[in-house]
Amino acid sequence: MLTAFEERNNGTDLDDAIKHHRSALQLTPEGHPRHSSSPNNLANALRTQFDQRGGGKDLDGANEHHQNALQLMPEGHPQCSSSLSSLAIALQTRFEQQGDGKDLDQAIEHHQNALQLTPEGHPQRSYSLSSLAIALWTRFEQRGDGKDLDEAIEHHQNALQLRPQGHPQRSSSLNNLGIALGTRFEQRGDGKDLDEAIEHHQNALQLTPEGHPQCSYSLSSLAIALWTRFEQRGDGKDLDEAIEHHQNVLQLTPEGHPKHSYSLSSLAIALKTRSEQRGDGKDLDEAIEHHQSALQLMPEGHPQHSSSLNNLGIALWTRFEQQGDGKDLDEAIDHHQNALQLTPEGYPQHFSSLSSLAIALWTRFQQRGDGKDLDEAIEHHQNALQLTPEGHPQRSSSLNNLAIALGTRFQQRGDGKDLDEAIEHHQNALQLTPEGHPQRSSSLNNLPLSWGHDFSSELTPEGHRQRPSSLHNLGIALWTRFEQQGDGKDLDEAIDHHQNALQLTPEGDGKDLDEAIEHHQNALQLTPEGHPQRSSSLNNLAIALGTRFQQRGDGKDLDEAIEHHQNALQLRPQGHPQRSSSLNNLGIALGTRFEQQGDGKDLDEAIEHHQNALQLTPDGHPQRISSLNNLANALGTRFDQRGDGKDLDEAIEHHKNTLQLTPEGHPKRSYSLSSLAIALQTRFQQRGDGKDLDEAIEHHQNALQLMPEGHPQNSCSLSSLAIALWTQFEQRGNGKDLDEAIEHHQNALQLRPEGNPQRSSSLNNLGIVLGTRFEHRGDGKDLDQAIEHHQNALQLTPEGHPQRSYSLSSLAIALWTRFEQQGDGKDLDEAIDHHQNALQLIPEGHPQHCCSLINLAIALGTQFEQQGDGKDLDEALQLSYAAVEQSVTDLSNLTAHRHLAALHLILWSTQHKEKNLQDAMYHYKKAAEFAHANLFKGLSCCQTWIRVAEQHHHMSALDAYTKTLHLLDYHISATTSVLSQHQTQKHFPPDLAVNAASCALHQGDICHAVEILEQGRALHWTQIARFRTSLEDLYSQDPSTHTLVGQFQNLSALLNRHAALSLTHDKSRTELEARERHYRNLLQQWNKVVEEIRTIKGFSHFLLPSLFADLQEAACKGSIIILIASAFSCDAIVVLYMQSPIHLPLKITLQELHDLVLQLGHNNQHPQGPDYSTFIEVMGELWKKVMLPVVQKLKGFVRKHSRIWWCPTSVFTALPLHCAGEYKEGGQVLSKLFVSSYTPSLSALIKARTRNAKMTQEMTFAAIGQATPDTSGTSVKFAPLHYIDQELSEIEAVLPIPPGMFTKVMGFEATRDQALKMLVDNQWLHLSCHGMQVPQEPFKSFLAMADGQVSLLDIINANISAHEFAFLSACETAMGDLSTPDEVIHLAAGLQFMGVKSVIGTLWHVNDEVAYKLVSPFYKEFCKNGTLDCTMAARALHEAVGTLAKDGVPLQDRAMFVHIGI
Repeated sequence: MLTAFEERNNGTDLDDAIKHHRSALQLTPEGHPRHSSSPNNLANALRTQFDQRGGGKDLDGANEHHQNALQLMPEGHPQCSSSLSSLAIALQTRFEQQGDGKDLDQAIEHHQNALQLTPEGHPQRSYSLSSLAIALWTRFEQRGDGKDLDEAIEHHQNALQLRPQGHPQRSSSLNNLGIALGTRFEQRGDGKDLDEAIEHHQNALQLTPEGHPQCSYSLSSLAIALWTRFEQRGDGKDLDEAIEHHQNVLQLTPEGHPKHSYSLSSLAIALKTRSEQRGDGKDLDEAIEHHQSALQLMPEGHPQHSSSLNNLGIALWTRFEQQGDGKDLDEAIDHHQNALQLTPEGYPQHFSSLSSLAIALWTRFQQRGDGKDLDEAIEHHQNALQLTPEGHPQRSSSLNNLAIALGTRFQQRGDGKDLDEAIEHHQNALQLTPEGHPQRSSSLNNLPLSWGHDFSSELTPEGHRQRPSSLHNLGIALWTRFEQQGDGKDLDEAIDHHQNALQLTPEGDGKDLDEAIEHHQNALQLTPEGHPQRSSSLNNLAIALGTRFQQRGDGKDLDEAIEHHQNALQLRPQGHPQRSSSLNNLGIALGTRFEQQGDGKDLDEAIEHHQNALQLTPDGHPQRISSLNNLANALGTRFDQRGDGKDLDEAIEHHKNTLQLTPEGHPKRSYSLSSLAIALQTRFQQRGDGKDLDEAIEHHQNALQLMPEGHPQNSCSLSSLAIALWTQFEQRGNGKDLDEAIEHHQNALQLRPEGNPQRSSSLNNLGIVLGTRFEHRGDGKDLDQAIEHHQNALQLTPEGHPQRSYSLSSLAIALWTRFEQQGDGKDLDEAIDHHQNALQLIPEGHPQHCCSLINLAIALGTQFEQQGDGKDLDEALQLSYAAVEQSVTDLSNLTAHRHLAALHLILWSTQHKEKNLQDAMYHYKKAAEFAHANLFKGLSCCQTWIRVAEQHHHMSALDAYTKTLHLLDYHISATTSVLSQHQTQKHFPPDLAVNAASCALHQGDICHAVEILEQGRALHWTQIARFRTSLEDLYSQDPSTHTLVGQFQNLSALLNRHAALSLTHDKSRTELEARERHYRNLLQQWNKVVEEIRTIKGFSHFLLPSLFADLQEAACKGSIIILIASAFSCDAIVVLYMQSPIHLPLKITLQELHDLVLQLGHNNQHPQGPDYSTFIEVMGELWKKVMLPVVQKLKGFVRKHSRIWWCPTSVFTALPLHCAGEYKEGGQVLSKLFVSSYTPSLSALIKARTRNAKMTQEMTFAAIGQATPDTSGTSVKFAPLHYIDQELSEIEAVLPIPPGMFTKVMGFEATRDQALKMLVDNQWLHLSCHGMQVPQEPFKSFLAMADGQVSLLDIINANISAHEFAFLSACETAMGDLSTPDEVIHLAAGLQFMGVKSVIGTLWHVNDEVAYKLVSPFYKEFCKNGTLDCTMAARALHEAVGTLAKDGVPLQDRAMFVHIGI
């Protein structure tokens, strides 16, 4: 029945056979002559059933019956050797199933005993030899002891000799010997073994023709050997023949055959190999189909089910590697996980299941960046390692696998512990593979994996199939040492291991890179035309040549690299899995040649290749990220050359897509962040959109956080962030950005020691930022250090180095700067020499050619000014015009036009031709058009334009002022808070607006003079007012604008909140930068909404600088006199209602006004008290040179005792204009002619008149008094005020309002919070307390309360948008900041700008008693009609001051009180 089963493969036959054998065993009791043979027969049947169905009980039963049979055979029994062999085979089978090495050792022992029982001449000796050989071969496979393998081959050879031609088992012996020789070839690489193995298999096949029961086995064995030879020698005929044999085997084992699943798997493996070599996806799809069919034939419970799952998983993983379909990878992992569940701990396949799953998870991590996959892969590798204790043949492999995964995690997270552990595992693996071990070369090659490179190799003697791979590995390691240059000991040791693996001792002391290329060339020679690895050899050699070009700049290397890449691409046609890689490599090399030689065709071809590569890597493909990056980088390069913004936008889009594909935890995320940041930075430099720069810096900072200290890319991230911060400094002028940039560059330099290929770049970068700091702070040490760094960088970029031109230019600029400072002609000569050499290295069309032209032109222009050689000037002009023609960026246009303007000025100074002057002004104007490219350089250029135009009395001066004020307003508006705005404005001339107005007056344009003053003064208040603008008129006019109005109001509220914030020192730099970025983002949105509002009829001028026709409305209640104090002239403009303005030149200079202010200030601060005669003298001088011509003109338009308003500028703001006069008998005094008020601007006066009072039923008045404020914890000390109580009581007694509407807060109740509450809740206010102007930080000027201070910043934050009146009976409340007088920053102005219509303040220190004496007559006059009217405050103050005069209060004490507003 068993024979029938073997013939028909009918399971019923097998079941019947076992049943009969069991019955036979029961019928042959002990003593029966067939008692020993019955257990053997039953055991054989059970083992056959195990082979068919996989039941472990069958196998155990078979072993038990074989052992029983052996025990029943006394020594010398003729069947003893047969029983020993049967038992050995059963034990061997159980070993293969369960992995217990004791079973295998016991099996070999039984085979050896059986052999001893079959001496030479015994008919079963060949069988015993063969069986023992198979068992020894199995043990070699498990433990790797070469003695076992050699002994197995010897036994197979002896068995073959005993089976001559015609012997029925000769074909089996031939196949067995062939298999063992093939195994030895795989371990030692001797091709003779492999050729002999194939010869034996071919002979076996001849002995087993079609129809022979062993034909399929012979075909299969020969196919495997041919496949192995293909792997070594690359002859496709071997592979095709192997597949043909496997296909024939499959036909011989049809569905239902017990070997059908095995045949499917074998054919699938060969087809997968062919797909990997030729890129035919059909082969791989067919392989997967066969693996799936095989899996269906091995259901759960089948002994080979787990192996089939793993085989299918590996094939799916391969297809993912080729086609990038993530579903394949997920399915592969799923199969490996299922296989692992079927092979729990203790199963012999548990180790391979763990390893296969770990590799697949590692691959998925590489694609998707989920750190959980990587951690799980490492965990599985660690578990696999525990299953391979000391002595296990797979321990070295397990150590290497774990080391590779740990090295990957180091690359992702930068934890040095992972790197140390990886190296330790590689070293341990190497110790387990001593000289002669079949895996030693693999261990040697794996050691450098910790550096992030993928090496794999086997034995490597001459002629070995893996010799090309080992040559490649050595080349890669040498290249790594060149690239990395970190700890040389580690890398030297890595290279030493590779050299040992290759068994080469290169002659001489050639450089690493040359040696690497030599090895790659040798590898290429070993992969001739038609070799499956030739494209890889071409590719690797090309990469090494490209690297040498980067180091030495020899164009031949680059051309040869491109040629090899092109040849490799031809060997990878459409459908080849590596085609996209070749396209990318060729694209990169062509891009490099473009950067060197400037041929645009190379760049266009590079982009085309990258685009094709991207099409071959769709979403989900593991190489899509690199394809996107490569295309984006190439498009960015083309933008740099041609300036087409579409290229840059497309590059940024690709970088953003890349970032989306690299989520948090992805190993490439930091690189994606950096690449996108660099592209955004470039777009900022082109278009000036601050949002791009903010986003770039944020991405650089995030990238740096992903590269902690010790991370191999930390230096690159530091350098990139530093460059972005330097750019931000150039744009916004925050010195902290510059200092931080220098710190990051210094840290990057420390991470790039001598020998690091990026050291020259770091030296140049650090030199540039130090040079920038010198230009802004003037510390010569910075400049000297910058030059030293540039000189060191130049030494590291010798002739032929691709970065030499950059090093030459950087050093030249620094030397030119030092010449400008110190005047040493050697510096200038050397600078010109370096610029000329740099230009020669940069061909026309190169992105940096334009900059190089400008740099040389600047230096030659300087030399002309020093030496007067006209050739220098002519060449400088020629170079500058060429630069303008080639300029593709706004920044280069700005620089080129600015320098052309300077050169034409030099021409004008030597030739005095009007055309030269006109050309100079034209180029200044053109340069200003590109000012947004670099705001600080643009502002600097415009200021130079102003200076030159004023110097030559050129009509373009007014345009220069207008442009400058516009840029300054833009710059101030982009600054987050009013405090930072004030600090920023201090970096610019405080007299821009008054000089601009003076210029307009000299050109006869009075109206423009008024407009430009309004535009350029009180910028802080203007900015706040923009965010508090009402749009009620728009909504009432067109209700459909509801959404737009809502957007404007919401954004304005958010921006207003930001603008009023203080600069808190407890915030981190990161938090402050985040706040600033948020502010600028809101501002950009707000600007877009404003632009949309301007498209609506009637709102085209919304929030634009006011026109004179609108500003004239301020004079509707009385004339306004604007006083202008400029370095060019001092003037008055009388603004009349519905009449043309009047210009009055004043016969006083700015210096004379300064003298008056100083005289007044010294007098006020005199230690023995002010000298009143000095004050009167100053007032007399002010009357004679300023007021008299104004009054004479006013008399023709204004009645006596009428109200007039003063709008002083510059130093006029520090003078009590209302008190000017001849204080002598018969003299004229301004206060006797007119009632004076002040306004900081015409717009402020207009807004005060148009504000509506809060809709309350009753008016409310709050009087706040604080005589003894708490000054603990501060350096400020105040004397007690003695008249506070009387002052507030007088007010309460006089006010014509019900008691319930009056609130008086005094003493300890007058706290900061209470004062602010009163300020908000009451429309009418009187504050009697100490006050102080803080000159250094005027927004911190304050009114002192019981527990703290009410600052000007608090007033800005308060909602007082419709208040009527405030009397500040305190010192210095209208004093102002003399460093920026036109910003009018004091407490009284703050109240007025924020919404209080009428305010009384003080110009300097006020005497407590004088204030009390003034308050009583003021309020009596203010309330004399029985009502409160804020428009009466000016006249009431005028009368009250007159009362003080009658009481004998000195003029200086009376003059300090001023009225501001309506």
